[in-house]
Amino acid sequence: MFELKHLTAAGIPAALEKAEQYRLLNQPWAAESICWDIAAIDINNQAALRTKLLAQTDQFATDAGAVRRSREALARLTSPYERAYYAGLICERLAKVALEHRAPGSRFNAYHEFREAMEWYEKAEAIRPSGDDDAILRWNTCARLLNESPQIVPREEGMAEPAIGE
Repeated sequence: MFELKHLTAAGIPAALEKAEQYRLLNQPWAAESICWDIAAIDINNQAALRTKLLAQTDQFATDAGAVRRSREALARLTSPYERAYYAGLICERLAKVALEHRAPGSRFNAYHEFREAMEWYEKAEAIRPSGDDDAILRWNTCARLLNESPQIVPREEGMAEPAIGE
């Protein structure tokens, strides 16, 4: 086993920038790794927790443990607004992954996750800082997607989804 090396406190701002760059380069595992390094010396660094959570949501389609890890990061955010906003983001991204997999029941699961995301965004909107309309933008995105996708519906009692290809 290799013993991990530790960052310096002075290196945290540059490390956060690198983590963002790796997310933009579609390398969320690298961004998450950097955030773990930051947490090793500043466990409550809110910027690192937000970046780690986003990097983890970027991995939902390929890493089953990413959902659990993102919820753990969410619980460590100190701002009630950010907890509500990022809870919505987790649900929204889970919905999108469900749609991409196109497994039986995925359209019902996606609908449920989108609606839960919208509820979180409404909670965030109610307590948002002045001038921060991010929760409104995300809510509108979910609403437009549901309005324009009649196949994404809630599960009704006894309703089964047809097999793919039918």
